[in-house]
Amino acid sequence: MRKRLLGVGSLLFLTLLLTGCSNVNQPITKNSTGFWSHYFVLPLSEFITFIAQLCGNSYGLAIIITTIIVRLVLMPLMAKQVKSSKAMQDMQPKIKELQQKYSSKDQKTQQKLQEEQMKLFQENNINPLAGCLPLLIQMPILFAFYQAIMRTEAIKTQSFLWFQLGHADPFYILPVVAGLTTFLQQKIMMGRMGTSGNPQMAMMTYFFPIMIAIPAFYFPSALALYWVIGNIFMIFQTFVIYEKRDATKVGGAKES
Repeated sequence: MRKRLLGVGSLLFLTLLLTGCSNVNQPITKNSTGFWSHYFVLPLSEFITFIAQLCGNSYGLAIIITTIIVRLVLMPLMAKQVKSSKAMQDMQPKIKELQQKYSSKDQKTQQKLQEEQMKLFQENNINPLAGCLPLLIQMPILFAFYQAIMRTEAIKTQSFLWFQLGHADPFYILPVVAGLTTFLQQKIMMGRMGTSGNPQMAMMTYFFPIMIAIPAFYFPSALALYWVIGNIFMIFQTFVIYEKRDATKVGGAKES
């Protein structure tokens, strides 16, 4: 588990380092330099512009459509991540038994514990690191999409519904909806995974909505719109993934 967290942390740092090398306030154009800007942010910015042109130059609709397309592309990775996380969760009782059995802190006992845990994973065809890869593939894409929205100049001058995409929502509707949909998505995910009783997970259910809602009060509405649509999609995605997983599980039980 420590190695898993270390791996995630290291690659998260690398992603943040890449995004940090580009100026988020600098408009993205074909003349933008840097690996991150040229190969990640620019293609997404151009795709948003292309969709906007198809939608009568509406960048609001373009953000909605592009968000859905990006989430659809990432959906198989999300499904794999959920499957891996659920498998690891199902193994927790057995892992705790091993930890109690090898509770001594001496080096030989801890080495034996690691060996037994790896044996347990192999017997159940579980890769402890399998849940990290989908997440790490998603992160650069989502970071790039965020920057594409922030750095596409045409978006800043557009209006959509009651707000201007380049300015914060004057009625604070989007920030509130962003926070509420984040909370709902987290709550549904916890319920589906069966982690509602976990106090740490419960705390994150309230922490994440605050982390989304507060910046949304000050950030351009285009970004808040992206968060809202992304959250709504992930709510439906959670039901689809878990319904499919449960159906597969039931089908497998009937066959056996």
